[in-house]
Amino acid sequence: MEVLGRLLALLVVLLVGAGARTTGVLDERRTELLNAVAYYVALPALIFVSTYDRSVVALLSPALLGGLLFVLLATAGLAWLVHRRRDSRAHRSVAIVQSYHSNLGYLGLPLVAATFDPAVTAVASVVLGVVTLTQLPLTILVLSRLNGAGASIRRELRGLATNPVLLTLLAGLAAGSIGLAVPSPVATGLDAVGSLALPVALLCVGASLQIDQPSIDVGAAAAVVALKICLMPAIAWLVFSALPVDPATFTASVVMLGTPTAVSTFVFASELGGDREFASLNVFVTTLASVATLFVLITLVG
Repeated sequence: MEVLGRLLALLVVLLVGAGARTTGVLDERRTELLNAVAYYVALPALIFVSTYDRSVVALLSPALLGGLLFVLLATAGLAWLVHRRRDSRAHRSVAIVQSYHSNLGYLGLPLVAATFDPAVTAVASVVLGVVTLTQLPLTILVLSRLNGAGASIRRELRGLATNPVLLTLLAGLAAGSIGLAVPSPVATGLDAVGSLALPVALLCVGASLQIDQPSIDVGAAAAVVALKICLMPAIAWLVFSALPVDPATFTASVVMLGTPTAVSTFVFASELGGDREFASLNVFVTTLASVATLFVLITLVG
């Protein structure tokens, strides 16, 4: 019941964000400010606190790295098979990328931190880094190639080099690996700031959800939901059950890969010739449906 209560609270905050956008309380400027707080302050604080006292060798095992890459690429391959016959390239490209591109930063890691112990949160931080470095270039490649849009993967990779979330992950792992002592008041303060990551991120996600398409493609949207929040975590469960990983790694990997489609896919679709209305719809429905599927996942792994 405690897990259900947390996920229902997640849904309430999400809907509050959507309502605040609809009523104008969260206009574009305020939403950007909230995004900046989550992206540059709360998430980095959460990641550093989760990793600064742990060695990178203990967290990033070959089994974890190989398992994450296999699940991501296998889901992307299945998404291509399922969606390859869709008539519109703009529609097809969005359906493919939104079937594997996970909301790890704004939903996955904060949810894991609020639900599981620090050992699971530390592994989830590493999952965020590995999967982000893989899924972001893959998404740009798929959208740009299928839609004929100009996009510089090299430029996006340069952007990753200055990504505050990834830089903080590297800093935390480096501190843990060399045994750097962090003063207790600093750690306590960062922990308090990191605890804001989930509610702030959920408000941002809610404020970003839009359904502008008058004619909804139910079949395509249902296929995206099935692939992203049902099949992908199922593949992760099978893969990590077969790999020699500890319970914390198993739990973090399955839950993180069971998160809904990232809001950033809507931005990429808008910039790279994808169907932006369809992209917005998929973010909305996968996020809402994930409340139920994440409850099932968390209950099973817990």
